[in-house]
Amino acid sequence: MTIESGRRLAAGREHVVAKVGEIEPGGFKLVPIGRHGVGVYNVDGDYYAIANYCPHEGGPLCSGRLGGRSVTDEDAPGGASIVEQGQYIYCPWHQWGFELATGTTAVKPEWTIRTYPVRVDNDDIIVTA
Repeated sequence: MTIESGRRLAAGREHVVAKVGEIEPGGFKLVPIGRHGVGVYNVDGDYYAIANYCPHEGGPLCSGRLGGRSVTDEDAPGGASIVEQGQYIYCPWHQWGFELATGTTAVKPEWTIRTYPVRVDNDDIIVTA
């Protein structure tokens, strides 16, 4: 997905990025904040914002897929289950997974993605980035 057309928004400020209901659960919106843009995600009514930049090799992180994480589950086929569905973003280049809420990854824990505060005020979704 590309950043919406128009000018880039200045970094380091609060930005109204959408109205509640505009980003459906499981969806996201890429907004033109900073150099790479910021992806704003709706995970079951909770909003998260991340930089559109993978620290591994600079991939466009927000072009990746949303998913969960695998855990050992002896009762499941193959011995594994997916939990926390929709709470992880996977880089489209090398499939590194990052938690939207914290920016952490199990692949290389010392590397994280940049996350930004999100709040809802009345009907506005506001990101500080």
